[in-house]
Amino acid sequence: MSIETMRRALTGVSGVPVTAYDANGEVEPRMTAQVYQRVAAAGIYNIVAAGNTGEFYALTPEEIRRVHEAAIKGVDGKAPVTAAIGRSLREAIQMARDAASIGASAVMSHQPVDPFAAPASQIDYFRDLAEASPLPLVAYVRAEGFSVDDMVRLAGHGNIAGIKFATTDLMLLSRAIAASDPNGALFVCGLAESWAPSFAAAGARGFTSGLVNVAPKLSLAVLDALAKGDFAAARAIVSTLEPFERMRTKFRSGANVTVVKEAVTFSGLNVGPVRVPGLPSLDQKDREELFALLRTWREAGELSTS
Repeated sequence: MSIETMRRALTGVSGVPVTAYDANGEVEPRMTAQVYQRVAAAGIYNIVAAGNTGEFYALTPEEIRRVHEAAIKGVDGKAPVTAAIGRSLREAIQMARDAASIGASAVMSHQPVDPFAAPASQIDYFRDLAEASPLPLVAYVRAEGFSVDDMVRLAGHGNIAGIKFATTDLMLLSRAIAASDPNGALFVCGLAESWAPSFAAAGARGFTSGLVNVAPKLSLAVLDALAKGDFAAARAIVSTLEPFERMRTKFRSGANVTVVKEAVTFSGLNVGPVRVPGLPSLDQKDREELFALLRTWREAGELSTS
């Protein structure tokens, strides 16, 4: 896929499906493909395979490839498939080449988790990876401490389609967008629907979403409102989503994927629990609260069903 086509896809919703496990806790490719099929059928613009909502860091490299394969099968050409890659630079380069060989459209480099990763060196990591990748790269920026110059240097690489900006430093975001080549990498809201209006006001385009696993119509409604410049409508939809998203932030966001997976199971696809160190499952009180919310969405016709 050309980098121009990929950038257009990034202006929409980038959905991050969950990974399904079987009764033994192993990746279940058939059910995982079903999850991807459902997200693609909803009209999501770009689909990230084995991303953070897909438990990237809990998967082995071999399992990540299995999820990539399931994603490509499930999406079946209805949208770009952006394969999550990462870990050491050498591993990430190999993952990028592997993703290209099985038909992915692009790759998303997850942030280095090395505790001694210096900000400027993380930019080098992304740029070196973009240089070696046969596919367009989306750089996932989640750490703090970057400068405007760092962001400009990242956005200026010819093989970087976008930057998933996933911190709340909106001052850095707005200054980086203003300083970067408008024909370079697209800055995308990496903090989902709740932050999308604020990011859009700062100049970002598109946003990533785990909600698409459950209620893609609501995600697309936020996108549509922002495309029209109707921030009041976007905020109204976000307020509907607030209980769901707030529940995901519990335990320092340890329940982030848990809430999504339990919602997917409620909607008809049994995707299994979350692997540790994420919260494996919700307690009864939180589950009842979640299911009560989901029932209201189902009655309103917003909930995905199998």
